[in-house]
Amino acid sequence: MSSEKYFVETVANIPKHIAIIMDGNNRWAKERRLPGLAGHKAGVDCVRSVIEGCMEMGVEVLTLFAFSSENWKRPPLEVKGLMELFKLALDREAKKLVKNNIRLRVIGDKTAFSKSLQEKIRKVEEMTAECDGLNLNVAANYGGRWDIVSAAQSLAQRCKEGVLQPEEITEELLAKNVSLADLPEPDLCIRTGGEQRISNFLIWQFAYTELYFSDAYWPDFDKEHLKAAIVSYAGRQRRFGKTSEQVEAEGNA
Repeated sequence: MSSEKYFVETVANIPKHIAIIMDGNNRWAKERRLPGLAGHKAGVDCVRSVIEGCMEMGVEVLTLFAFSSENWKRPPLEVKGLMELFKLALDREAKKLVKNNIRLRVIGDKTAFSKSLQEKIRKVEEMTAECDGLNLNVAANYGGRWDIVSAAQSLAQRCKEGVLQPEEITEELLAKNVSLADLPEPDLCIRTGGEQRISNFLIWQFAYTELYFSDAYWPDFDKEHLKAAIVSYAGRQRRFGKTSEQVEAEGNA
């Protein structure tokens, strides 16, 4: 029996949806006296390992925070390098995604990207659209506030057109208009690199998400770190506003 299979059989509560804030690439590179882009390249290798781990452990949805809407403020050469790395990863991984039955979606404001990058994203999303294994979502030029504003603008336009009344807008309706509305909300958010904040990532979707902070830089984050995060999650009681007694009674029913 593989260690991953044994892990799944012994850990009762595997999260369906894991979101990861991949932090620490630059610090990883700096400690090794390497250029920052070397850290990002090493981070791509880590993505492959974590995807494999999630598939082995039965995770259904993985959402990765790759590039925030605030990251445009970074040095121009670093931003250019990140865009080239994104293109290269799409080219290299597209066929592997299909082979492994992984559906890719990129969430965020893609209009800020070059036409060539937008086209690459569209092609890979189209290639993997029928895959029904792991749902892999990459947040690029994404911000949680942008997501909520975009949803609000969509509903406001429907009100303007007369097909929706303002008083008909509910939490449930807004939730249907944010990114990833067709998928379960994240059960667990992992942030690497030692920082303890969510940095404007999926702030609507994180209403009841469990948070786990790892000191490991992203390029060093491996399957064992992933297992540690899942074990921490599995040991928590998610109450969603109820008492511990209510949750325990429901579990014993």
